[in-house]
Amino acid sequence: MANDYATLKKGGFMKQRQKNLFSLRLAVIGGQVTTEQLVAITEVANEFGQGYIHLTSRQGIEIPYIKLEDIDKVKEALAKGGAKPGVCGPRVRTITACQGSSVCPNGCIETEELAKELNDRYFGQELPHKFKFGVTGCQNNCLKAEENDLGIKGGLKVSWIPEKCISCKLCVKLCREGAITFSDGTVSIDRDKCNYCGRCAFGCPTDAYKTTPGYLLSFGGLFGNAISKGVTIVPFIEDKETLFAVCDAALEFFKENANPSERFKFTIDRVGRDKLDEAIWKAYNKTDTEN
Repeated sequence: MANDYATLKKGGFMKQRQKNLFSLRLAVIGGQVTTEQLVAITEVANEFGQGYIHLTSRQGIEIPYIKLEDIDKVKEALAKGGAKPGVCGPRVRTITACQGSSVCPNGCIETEELAKELNDRYFGQELPHKFKFGVTGCQNNCLKAEENDLGIKGGLKVSWIPEKCISCKLCVKLCREGAITFSDGTVSIDRDKCNYCGRCAFGCPTDAYKTTPGYLLSFGGLFGNAISKGVTIVPFIEDKETLFAVCDAALEFFKENANPSERFKFTIDRVGRDKLDEAIWKAYNKTDTEN
């Protein structure tokens, strides 16, 4: 029966305390659930559960109290509404994301599209232990990117457009990092201080800033029995080709070096941060050179 439970867990059905009862974890991408899916989920919870669902801390939906003998019926009922079970165990988990620039006025990147691309590329991939992606649209960091095995934070690289500037100095006031100064009619940007938040561009009344969206990555974050903030290795990434190459390298490093049931953070600590840096920089520089 142990092997059966392992298979069920892989398919999103987690054992409860009660014998032959399961809590079903559903597949959710970037926190987006259609109304059609919600209807199907509601119907399943009413017919096969106890009339309620649980919202997880990672934008997931779980339906508790599913009976073992009803599992196939539950899958069929969910499929009619476009919903399906998620995954548990040692593999890439739900891709979490905030609403990003499509909805949020502070968003620097389109997070929903990126979450879907990450999901198509990585979701359910078998690994030595669970692996979590988190995508947040800006420096407000609603999704707490650094708590994930691989965190992706959106940002804007800005450049001043002199002919559009009216010397209002609002950008200087808006910059929380003190990266922008104004002297003799000229704006200067300290790139070492800039955190790519985009507040200067968002607040400029004359659109005197050109913006380039991109990604800030962190590696090895952990929030559970042990807590650790993910580390930054490569600089601001401006294209998805490089982003995905670096993500590929991180997962490949994990596959090749991790012991069974070892989280990414602890693999990095055991093998050495320098080894991870080498793998990530190799992926980054290869695509950077090609571009």
